[in-house]
Amino acid sequence: MDWRGLRALHARRSGIFAGLLEIFLIFALWTSYTLSRLLASDDMSSAMHRAREIVKLERYVRLDWEGPINRFFVDHDGLGLFGSYWYSAAHYIVTPAVLLWVYLSHRSQYVTLRRALLVATVLALGLYLMLPTAPPRFVGGFVDVLNLHASQGWWGADASAPRGLGQFTNELAAFPSLHAGWSLWVAIAIHEVTRNRVLRTLGWTHAALTAVVIIGTGNHWMFDVIVGWIVVLVGCVAVAPFTPIVETRPASPASRRTHAPAPLRPVLPAADGALPRAAEPGASS
Repeated sequence: MDWRGLRALHARRSGIFAGLLEIFLIFALWTSYTLSRLLASDDMSSAMHRAREIVKLERYVRLDWEGPINRFFVDHDGLGLFGSYWYSAAHYIVTPAVLLWVYLSHRSQYVTLRRALLVATVLALGLYLMLPTAPPRFVGGFVDVLNLHASQGWWGADASAPRGLGQFTNELAAFPSLHAGWSLWVAIAIHEVTRNRVLRTLGWTHAALTAVVIIGTGNHWMFDVIVGWIVVLVGCVAVAPFTPIVETRPASPASRRTHAPAPLRPVLPAADGALPRAAEPGASS
């Protein structure tokens, strides 16, 4: 019986099963994310009240930067259009792409990073259900940048939802921002699995750019961004105790003796003035 062939077949089937399981888990996470947003309250009065409380808090701590950033995106059409595409697409492309890359290329760190993302998303969904909050574009003085450029993209007037699908999104599920949270997770994941400076820089740039875009387009408050980052950091800390530690055992003395370099033999000058030669083992001086 070809045992090697059977083991190879079992390994392939195990790999396929593991891949399908990961796809199922990510799909379940995405479905829970979407459904929980739909289940969040659509009470506009309470959502507006929370938004006004956020504005008060931000003014108190000098973090009310949304107005100038939003106006800058409105005054520069190219930036506004770029921000609209970034807001409606990057969130759903970059995060799964990095997750897949880590799974395929850095399997030893994948489970820990996936768990951190899962914990952060569950925490954010709980806040969506408990504290529905209106985004800046619902408040006077702010402009909905995606709505300004709706004719140039696939989205309608309902946040980043495709035209005709606005009923499948809850526009009051703004606190915290998972756009900001997931982009920070991307930066952390890349930083953890590679030492490549270019990739690390791209990861942190993605997180910073996403934070600016979601504020500039009028979809989130600064406080939404900060709490979105916090839930990801909490997720990373929460799974840290369950991270497997790979120990590297020092080589045994016998192994070190086996691989130790051979001692150098002394070179003795020849009596007759010829070139020196290596002393033979056991030769007397």
